[in-house]
Amino acid sequence: MKRVLMLGTAIAAVAATPAYAGDHRKSIDPYIEVGQVVTADLTNDDVLTYSTVAAGVDASIQSNRAEAQISARYERRISYQKQVGDSDVISGLARGSVKIAQGLSLDAGVLATRARSDIRGAAPVNLAGNVDNISQVYSAYVGPTVSTHAGPVQIGGAYRFGYTKVESPGATGIAPGETPLDVFDHATSHVAMASASVKPGAVLPVGVAVSGAYERDNASQLDQRYEGKYVRGDVTLPVSATLAVRAGAGYEKITVSERDALVDAAGDPVVDRNGRYVTDPASPRRIAYETDGLIYDAGVIWRPSPRTELQANVGWRYGGMSYTGSLTWAASRSVAVQVGVYDDVTTFGRQLRDGIAKLPTSFIDQRDAFSQQFSGCTFGNGQAGAGGCLNGVFQSISTSAYRARGVDAVLSANRGPLSFGVGAGYANRHFETPAGGPLDVDGLEDNSYYAQAFVNAALDSRSSISGDVIANYYKSGLAGSRGIFSTGATASYFRTFGRLGATASAGIYSFSQQGTRDQVSAQGQVGMRYQF
Repeated sequence: MKRVLMLGTAIAAVAATPAYAGDHRKSIDPYIEVGQVVTADLTNDDVLTYSTVAAGVDASIQSNRAEAQISARYERRISYQKQVGDSDVISGLARGSVKIAQGLSLDAGVLATRARSDIRGAAPVNLAGNVDNISQVYSAYVGPTVSTHAGPVQIGGAYRFGYTKVESPGATGIAPGETPLDVFDHATSHVAMASASVKPGAVLPVGVAVSGAYERDNASQLDQRYEGKYVRGDVTLPVSATLAVRAGAGYEKITVSERDALVDAAGDPVVDRNGRYVTDPASPRRIAYETDGLIYDAGVIWRPSPRTELQANVGWRYGGMSYTGSLTWAASRSVAVQVGVYDDVTTFGRQLRDGIAKLPTSFIDQRDAFSQQFSGCTFGNGQAGAGGCLNGVFQSISTSAYRARGVDAVLSANRGPLSFGVGAGYANRHFETPAGGPLDVDGLEDNSYYAQAFVNAALDSRSSISGDVIANYYKSGLAGSRGIFSTGATASYFRTFGRLGATASAGIYSFSQQGTRDQVSAQGQVGMRYQF
């Protein structure tokens, strides 16, 4: 119950905040829903059915003072057959930002979803029925942002607190005899940032900025600790009205450490009933990753119009070359594109916190209850930006720290009765662990590729159709691991009769692993929703 309340709590203050005079849009739509689901294993000729009872809320506020949206749903699945046990499913996303006072705002985000646990295991796109290798994930962050000035100097600061909890996945679908990986439990994170900057031409021909940050992340398993700090200076030189070059340098120190696992009389690590390692509190801390020294980079900033910005940077960080960049393009009031290239030494909790923070405060609720709801791409609505993808975060759930590198690209559009979005990307993880420990994946790399497309079209004032197409490829660096390819497509029809609405959905899904038989399934659902 605490986790259900967490979804609403983060946004309640936003929804209750009065707006300043001006444009103000607010909607709160709670609902209850019943449905009947049939899922067919086309590979093994097995058909299962179950009923669903759900309650949820869709709410949003857009004003001069607050921007927020929440889509939250609790579902009880009631089986008729022993093969499908009764279960509870919680899913939802809340994002909000409130201007508390001049120069002071509060930002928050909450996520509840289901995601794959072990990158080597089963990769079901259809999450109906009993599925392997799926964990329930909860994550939230909150914190203030301050912006002020002293003469020509702009001063900024921010603090973020994050919390992530993952339930154990049960069976993962990996082959017998393969090495079991760690099972993430929970983590907390703190980050504080500050900066001072002067724009080009305000004092000097160049812009000057000084910034710094301190961050700490604590994961429960093996008492893992991430601690990072940096301070740096940057200079920006305008070349033309639309082009500038920049360069920066500074000092950074990152240390990731953990304790040993408790061992039994045979010298094997002790695990609890959920498969998590039991920490030996008497063991010394062991270094998983450490960097301490100079960092530097240079790049270009291109702004041909107020709606377009391109940044590209190359430099030295984490003991080697580092490449980052971004592109944002608001092609019109209803079409947006966003591309990001990233490189960061991080943890699962930190990467998920930052991923949620990058999602828009106004997004399209895709209403696909069978696939990767909120664990894939979330598309922006209106002028809130293109959106973002969490596929790279959820390629697997690992306690071990890693260097995350990759690229995400998202396009979203809303034109009258039609809305659609496309997202794609690539993610690479290079793991950092103490050699010889129970989480000994040091130096190994995982890779994933993903793509997603969504479309929704209103047929008339009371009916609409929508469709989703998803494709993922996963490859682990562990010895003997095989590539996994999963695909899926879902189509839905919606019709309203006043407060009452009807839904019909159908989809087909598959995942294949090299050397094994392809798994193909289909699903269908009919349901009725009453909106209060």
